Amino acid sequence: MLDKLVGSLDIQTKALLLRAERQRTISSNIANVDTPGYVARDFKFGDAMAAAMGGGSTIAGASQTDKRHMQIPSPDLSGASTLALGYSVQSQPNMDNNTVDLDRERANFVDNAVRYEATLRFINGQSKTMLSAIQGQ
Repeated sequence: MLDKLVGSLDIQTKALLLRAERQRTISSNIANVDTPGYVARDFKFGDAMAAAMGGGSTIAGASQTDKRHMQIPSPDLSGASTLALGYSVQSQPNMDNNTVDLDRERANFVDNAVRYEATLRFINGQSKTMLSAIQGQ
């Protein structure tokens, strides 16, 4: 019975963790906008959410092919965020080989922040609804 009550919250909490991971990736790109040779990272939220929900990933070759390759840490989502972390496509070349497009990163940051807030509000609303149902109001 409890599974039915918290089932939708489980999806939202996974989404919240993945949104936080995407925000961290975008923030890292913005912080390194003036670093020569920095390659911007991209976090594909859809792929990460599909992997977190058990749908797998659409990224080809996302497994570790050599034991010397580095592992990217993930926030307890069975490697979902690791599979979704890649490199962003450079829109215009820079003189210092930095691939961060500041305008695109700002837009992604704001979009992700709004979606993070919406997910928080949904979780808050669901919690209040369950609490009022338990209290009989």
